[in-house]
Parts: sequence; structure tokens; C-alpha cells
Amino acid sequence: MLRFSVLRFAILSVFIVSLALGLDSVSADVIELTSGNRIEGEILKDGAEVVVIDIGVEILKIPVEKIKSRAASFDKATQKAEIKQGDLYSEARLPPKNVKDLANEFGDGVVLIQTPGGLGSGFIVTPRGHCVTNYHVIERETRIAVTLFHKDGKGGFSRRRIDDIKIIAMNPFLDLALIQIPEQKDQPFKTVMLSETDDQKEGEEVFAIGNPLGLERSVSKGIISTRNRNREGLTFIQTTTQINPGNSGGPLFNARGEVVGVTNMKVLFGEGLGFAIPINYLKHFLNNADAFAFDKNNPNSGYRYLDAPVRKSVAPPKAR
Repeated sequence: MLRFSVLRFAILSVFIVSLALGLDSVSADVIELTSGNRIEGEILKDGAEVVVIDIGVEILKIPVEKIKSRAASFDKATQKAEIKQGDLYSEARLPPKNVKDLANEFGDGVVLIQTPGGLGSGFIVTPRGHCVTNYHVIERETRIAVTLFHKDGKGGFSRRRIDDIKIIAMNPFLDLALIQIPEQKDQPFKTVMLSETDDQKEGEEVFAIGNPLGLERSVSKGIISTRNRNREGLTFIQTTTQINPGNSGGPLFNARGEVVGVTNMKVLFGEGLGFAIPINYLKHFLNNADAFAFDKNNPNSGYRYLDAPVRKSVAPPKAR
């Protein structure tokens, strides 16, 4: 047992030293310890107290208080995160940060959506003002308003309400909708990016930004409870992140600030039982937006139900 422990320590020491000398892999997460050592590998679990990392020869559990900083090494030649620009969305692989920094960086990309029937949330995915939300947020509505939030440079933010919102596409089956905010010449749109993969694991930290019950720009944090909860024939991400009315249509971010889901429902009278539409459903919807295009002159969903048969009335029994 002693010889094994010494050998294990030697392997880890050599591995950490090699990382310090720059002999690390092309794609991994980099953790700098308070002792000055650097560890690089794949993050398996990003907890509030312990980070679990796979360094190839060993699985390490690192207390959060021992971590000085974290970063991601993607392209050693450029030291830049990978971003793929698309027509209606961009995919990214971003370096991990804490929730405070990520909320500050991407919070301006989340908007408040209001209709005569209620309110919800949404997030901007293109510089042209395309915005994702839930179908049920704008269902049967044509008068839609969006409130943008911008940092004012003094630690606060300013609001801008825009009323002439255009509906681009809707899919009631996936509960997704795409709207477009008119260009604001004096203020470019802040966009958010979608996760490149759907490889999230149970236990990973996620957070949501939205407007629950009209409480603007609220941030809530939790973990992924399961990534494939079946509800009515579709799979959803189940999360402990607090989801309430008004959060609907907002983004669910991972610990890198990439959108991994669209929050859309919770279990009534249940705590920590929120659900989000997985990113793959959203990408399919955006990739096929033309198929779900909204026609203001014929605003139907493309299907209809036949009326239920009329129940025949039964004459009451005659008195004898």
C-alpha cells in the first residue's frame, strides 16, 4: 500500500510539473491552485465545494477554496475560445467563469417580453435582433413588447421598451418561438451563444436569467438533475434552478455562459423541479425556421381539430 501511494504521488507530481512546463494537451480546462501548481484535464463535476477533474491518469477532487483561478485552453496558438457564427445563432466553447461574472457578461442579452395576456423572458441570438422565447409566452398574441436592459456605466442599467416586435416563427409542439426586435442604431444588441454540444451531465452547475413574476433580471443557480426527463413524448432538462412564471422563454446557461436550454415550466407546488427545452430542439427549430414561419395573414398552426361529436340528449324517464 505504501509503495502504491508513493508511485501514485510520483505520477501526479510528474504530470503536474509537465503541465507547468507547458506540455499540456490542446483542449482542456486549466485550474491554477493557490499553491501555484496548475492542473489540466476534463471537468467531470463542477460543484459548489469540490471540483472533480479527470487528468487522464487519475480523478482528482479539488476543494474550491484551493483554486486560485480557472480557464480553458482550446487553441494554444490563439488562446481564444471557439465560436462558430451561423445565420440565426452562434455556437461557442467558452472558458469557465463564476456565475457573477457570467451574469454580468451575458445578462444584457436577456430581455423581458410583455403581451396583453402576460409576460415572459427571451434571449437575443443574432446582432439583427432575433430573439428566442417560448411559444406559450406569445401564444395568440400579435401585440408584443420587449424591454432591453443596458448597463449605464454607473453600476446600474437602463430600460428600453420596444413595441413593434415582429413574429418570425413558432412551433407549439416544442414550445418555441422566434421574434425579431427592430434595429436600434444607437445601441447594438448583446447576443448570447448556444452550447456547441449537449454533453451536459447530471450534477453540473447551471443558472438561469429571467423575469420571474416580473422581477427583472433575476439570476437563479442550481444543478442538472437529469438531462432527459420524458414529458409528453419529449425529453427535457430537469434542473434545481428556480423556475417561476415569467422565467418562461429565458436561457439556461452552463458554467461557461453557453445556453444549454430554454426554461419553460415547473412542477406546481414543487420546489427545485424546473424544466428546460434542450439545446438540440432549439437548434432544430432555428435551422428549420422557414418551415415554422409565421404568416400574419393566416396565423394558424397548420393543423386543426375536428369538433367533438354532439352528445345525444336522453329523455328523462316518464313518471308512472
